[in-house]
Amino acid sequence: MQAYQRKFLEAVIAGGILRFGEFSLKSGRVSPYFFDAGLFNTGSRLALLAESYAAAISAAAVEFDVIFGPAYKGIPIATTTAQALTLQHGIDKPYCFNRKEAKDHGEGGLLVGAPLNGKVLIIDDVITAGTAIRDAADIISRNGAKLSAIAVALDRQERGNDGCKSTSAIQQIEKEYNTKVISIITLADIIAHISQQKDSSLAKHLSKVQSYRDRYGVS
Repeated sequence: MQAYQRKFLEAVIAGGILRFGEFSLKSGRVSPYFFDAGLFNTGSRLALLAESYAAAISAAAVEFDVIFGPAYKGIPIATTTAQALTLQHGIDKPYCFNRKEAKDHGEGGLLVGAPLNGKVLIIDDVITAGTAIRDAADIISRNGAKLSAIAVALDRQERGNDGCKSTSAIQQIEKEYNTKVISIITLADIIAHISQQKDSSLAKHLSKVQSYRDRYGVS
């Protein structure tokens, strides 16, 4: 595990962004952990998120010309990550985002920011069913650009509800769009982190998280 991943994990656990217990998901599954990306709601937390995205993107060495943040959650993530990439890694890239509804005055249109041209990196919080990513990929295609990569905060490494035991939602997206999905952390990272902790309040959740992975994780 890289230093930025360890720092990110320690911070999201301490801040209650990554919690352990019993959580009912939209899929109907009961998960022993929950990642609430909506809690990146202060300047310091958003800065940590942006710095972590920037580190993961830099480490992945993907080629891209512009960053795209899907409305609405992707907008602050894309803007702050663009800044972190410049300040910390010397990677100065333009960014843009979309509106949910077209503006009929002023500059008009659905897109705000830099032109959506060339190779595009999508930044979003998580991929569940992949609906938001497919919508973003459609916007990119309609503007004549090409999807180059996707960056998310967490890869749950969990299969969907389609009965396929060997493919996760992220793997399906990678195959469908012939692209790479970058994540700050994965479920495997969470398990490794918990297993290394002497703190009993964390260690007690290890067996349940491992059992959940055994039941729903991709093989």
